[in-house]
Amino acid sequence: MSDKLKQVISNQTKKNEVDTVHVNDVVQLVGFIIGDEEYAVPILSIQEIIKPIEWTRVPQTPAYVLGVFNLRGSVIPLIDLRLKFGLKAKKHNEETRFFVLKQGDDVAGFVIDRLTMALRIKRSNIGPAPETMAGDESLIDGVGKQEDRILTILKVNKLLERDF
Repeated sequence: MSDKLKQVISNQTKKNEVDTVHVNDVVQLVGFIIGDEEYAVPILSIQEIIKPIEWTRVPQTPAYVLGVFNLRGSVIPLIDLRLKFGLKAKKHNEETRFFVLKQGDDVAGFVIDRLTMALRIKRSNIGPAPETMAGDESLIDGVGKQEDRILTILKVNKLLERDF
């Protein structure tokens, strides 16, 4: 192998290592609004985002569980995050969305007030959950900081946990 070819391979290997480190240092999230606060979940946990569709109420469930809806043959529970977070119910409008989260076999739909955007945040800009919210039972995974805002990153496994 020529020295020139060895140098090209060496440079490419170094570039790939830098790219890998760079990718691993960034978290991709989807931001959304509930009430006056911005939250986010990892983009890979979102199966899809849809406009509100009809759902069926299910008796003897907590108030924040609106019921279930049919998504291409799958019956999925629908949870209103406003109610789950202790806020008053709000009539759905043109910005309201359902997003379907999936982790392993667990799937649920969540009502959000509105989407904001897909975000890329450096891991170094994500702090731990506030001490008052720390622990395995908290819904909060961390707090992301960007130049112009702070957003609460939620734990997908806790959102999908069945307590009804």
